[in-house]
Amino acid sequence: MPEQKDIVDLHVHSTRSDGTFSPAGLVDYAMQKGLKAFALTDHDTVDGLEEAFCYAEELRKTHDSVPEIIPGIELSSEYRGRDIHVVGLFIDYRSQEFQDYLRRFVESRDLRNQKMCALLRDAGIEIDYEGLQREFPGSVITRAHYAKYLLNHGYIRSMKEAFERYVGDHCPCYVPRKKVSPAQAVELILKADGVPVLAHPILYGMNAAGLEELVAQLKDAGLMGIEALYSTYSPADERQIRALACKYNLLISGGSDFHGANKPGLDLATGYGKLCVPASILEDIRATRRNLLFTDMDGTLLLNDSTISPRMREALRSMTSRGHHLILSSGRPLPSILEVREKEEICFPNMLILSNNGALVYDCDKKRNLLEYRICPEDIRHITACAESRGLHIHGYTASEIVCHGMNAELEFYTRRIHMPLKCVPDIADALPGGCFKLQVIHLTDRSALEAFRESLMEYCRDRIQMIFSNDQYLEILPAGAGKGNALRFIADFLHAPLSHTFAAGDAENDLSMLNAAGTAIAMKNAAESVKKAARIITAKSNDENGLLEIIERYF
Repeated sequence: MPEQKDIVDLHVHSTRSDGTFSPAGLVDYAMQKGLKAFALTDHDTVDGLEEAFCYAEELRKTHDSVPEIIPGIELSSEYRGRDIHVVGLFIDYRSQEFQDYLRRFVESRDLRNQKMCALLRDAGIEIDYEGLQREFPGSVITRAHYAKYLLNHGYIRSMKEAFERYVGDHCPCYVPRKKVSPAQAVELILKADGVPVLAHPILYGMNAAGLEELVAQLKDAGLMGIEALYSTYSPADERQIRALACKYNLLISGGSDFHGANKPGLDLATGYGKLCVPASILEDIRATRRNLLFTDMDGTLLLNDSTISPRMREALRSMTSRGHHLILSSGRPLPSILEVREKEEICFPNMLILSNNGALVYDCDKKRNLLEYRICPEDIRHITACAESRGLHIHGYTASEIVCHGMNAELEFYTRRIHMPLKCVPDIADALPGGCFKLQVIHLTDRSALEAFRESLMEYCRDRIQMIFSNDQYLEILPAGAGKGNALRFIADFLHAPLSHTFAAGDAENDLSMLNAAGTAIAMKNAAESVKKAARIITAKSNDENGLLEIIERYF
């Protein structure tokens, strides 16, 4: 087991919901236990966070071992008649939209409590909501508080009796809470820039298929993590949840669900004695707070001579050293991007490459493809035949070569920037039996000829092929599943990054899907008007003036 200073607890409650420790008291107790960090995740409220943060800040003036406090919440939701809880970690709890939601929720909760008090009075119990609040000051009133009130005032002999006779799910004084769906809870947390985590999934009593269906739905909604470490889990439970996390590419989280005396025997950090959440779990979650820069190369990152300036190189080195991710995103084939990366010395850790306009995603560290889309040989044959019948230049690619009929003016122009050997063949389709990531059609003087060719293929291509311009001379033909936008979403999920932490910069039509998918869309000063219209930010300077530097220096 790790040393106590390397232990965290990412699911903890205070008196601001249904715990018995005040937020400040939790800081003291976590410090006493030697925790590195804990997340305050009260039910449907963030009211305790300021107290915890302010108290911890004061303690740090005289103590070195004050634990980090992770701002969190545990949202209640309903799914097929079950209570489902979604924990939010690292939430921006001061977000106005999030605060407005919580205010509306509190108003509906107060109305519910008024109704429950009225029903209890009808049952002969002297109780009103104001008196209940006075008895439990600073608490979010839950059914546990009703039960304790009834016990304190002699109406029942045990907490269990309160739930059996008065406030249990099917009892006469119970009023159901207004709840959101789990997917809505996930979306609310994402809007507050938090990390949504499915809390204690084993507790919902679902069979394996039902639980997986829930996880799959929430993954589609943006779920980023799942509690695989929890106070009541058996080793088999943990294995089941870890397998789900692996299958759906979810982060592992864990916590005790500490409530103080309201859960006797369950302690902070250790649960019922066997829980251990290592700090590495928190660090994996914290990594989602880093930003991802998806940058086009030509006309965006690179100068007009296809080089990178020393200032830009140093800015990229600095941002990646702080843990942010650089993703080179280009219509260029992979060998060409790797050549530029090596020649211009932009080889940084954790880099990914989005090449062929998103038909291929490559992991630079592991030297392997993460995502591939290919045009099938039958479509290559039809498209190349159509291009040749119109006298248009067209070529495809192997992993390392340009597949063409032979050198011509178009290829001479193209290979000034894309330095790949030619494979000259009589039939391009025959030379690509496994398909290819993209086809390139070039006309050096007449964009309208390319537009007419694109129009002629629309009916044939249907939902299998897409065609976009990367500039006026180049028409890119891609598999339908490709595109920089789809690749951006894939990479964000692969790196466990919310889309709100993605930045995409570009200048041409083939960058539009990437800008539309990103949390922050950036157009260069030199960008096409359609790209500028899609952007949230337009740089003050062009690519040839290092315009992207202002973005890196501001956000990374």
